[in-house]
Amino acid sequence: MKNIYGLSISDLEEYFLNIGEKKFKAIQVFEWLYQKRVTSFDEMTNIKKAVLDRLKDDFEIKRVEIVDKQSDVDVSKYLFKLKDNEFVEAVLMNHDYGNSICVSTQVGCNMGCSFCESGRRRKVRNLEVYEMVTQILEVERETKERISHVVLMGIGEPFDNYDNVIKFIDIINHDKGIAIGSRHITVSTCGIVPKIKEFTNYDKQVNLAISLHAPNDEIRNQIMKINKAYPIKEVIDAVKEYIKKTNRRVTFEYILLSGVNDTEACALELCHLLRGMNCYVNLIPYNETSHIIYKKSDKDTITKFYDVLKKNNIGVTIRREFGSKVNAACGQLRSKHEEGE
Repeated sequence: MKNIYGLSISDLEEYFLNIGEKKFKAIQVFEWLYQKRVTSFDEMTNIKKAVLDRLKDDFEIKRVEIVDKQSDVDVSKYLFKLKDNEFVEAVLMNHDYGNSICVSTQVGCNMGCSFCESGRRRKVRNLEVYEMVTQILEVERETKERISHVVLMGIGEPFDNYDNVIKFIDIINHDKGIAIGSRHITVSTCGIVPKIKEFTNYDKQVNLAISLHAPNDEIRNQIMKINKAYPIKEVIDAVKEYIKKTNRRVTFEYILLSGVNDTEACALELCHLLRGMNCYVNLIPYNETSHIIYKKSDKDTITKFYDVLKKNNIGVTIRREFGSKVNAACGQLRSKHEEGE
């Protein structure tokens, strides 16, 4: 049975037309689900019983289940149990400008980035649309606070689950849905070039972030297996085309790994790579885990790297550190739960 949280407005309109009803009922259902937040069809009191009975026959109205939560200053990490007893995570971060949530898109990940806890555990399956949508609904229910920004940067590679991710965005962006503005939604990819090109033609002004993490193929091949399929030049060329067509600024994510990609030479090479592009670099202090050998760059090294980019007129920020006390590295809470640590 399909889950109703996985249907877009257009899906529901088509459904109602097919059963001989007016398509405006799709808006009514969306309002009940996402504005009034009902959790049963019987609560949809302005829809006639015959239609509700049909909805009950055709759809379920279930959410993912929060089974663990760890909190630190301005950050909470959630572990969700899925219908097949798999687990995924989301991270809620409190900012001055609102609350942002980092959601998962897959159970596990096949990209195999050597610094990433998620990549240590292989992909089991893609998340269904409703499993992404209800991560947001459940966190808002638990916190009783509105989420204003969504980042697809949790467990999994979003562009390896492209169609479901696009429908998820359509649902959460709709003004009768969760109503999160498109410019408050960011999709992060490790660089699947064909999907970057497809995303270029997407009709919403959603932000694109590229997990770059190295200024050259030699280093990137060592830490990101995807680079052997889509080398840096191909990724950069696709991003340049995206910027040209959309006129939108792109973020390059860059995790600083001590002694690996954090030297002044790396910073200068990164400046050369990105010069002239409408972009900025988000430097990310590494969140160490017990299973992975990489170490976090020290503060002086991070500052020097930042200064080199600044002096070369590359837009750059250093990500505020969240959640070192709550297993906030991507996939870490799931791993600890499944391995009984």
